[in-house]
Amino acid sequence: MSDNFEISSSLKNNPPFKKKLWLAMKEKVLGKNYDLSLVFIGDKKSRSLNKKFRKKDYPANVLSFPVDRDMGEIFINWPNAQREAKKWERKPENFLDFLFIHGLAHLKGYDHLNEKDAEKMERFEKKIRKEFKI
Repeated sequence: MSDNFEISSSLKNNPPFKKKLWLAMKEKVLGKNYDLSLVFIGDKKSRSLNKKFRKKDYPANVLSFPVDRDMGEIFINWPNAQREAKKWERKPENFLDFLFIHGLAHLKGYDHLNEKDAEKMERFEKKIRKEFKI
């Protein structure tokens, strides 16, 4: 595992970590020298972060926070991901890949505040999913 990619969890029931795959995606999208922290959290922590930093009062599925040009954090709400996976008719493990890519896209500078930006972000995410066969 690379020294500049850490995965941690505050949960009792951890999701299946795909360290090798996620490291390859992280390096493809953000570069080998980018320091990334990936943290798995629950609804309570997700809601708290979302409210504090985005002024949204609900638990998000994924939150991304750039720290500086070469460092960032991704928080994935594993309980939420498990629920949403069913809604999208996906396995939770597969949906984690989608959320991780979405978090990486945000750290890369993509957003979905308007339709044009959302389309650019979706094209970028599809390209990464295709390359990694997700």
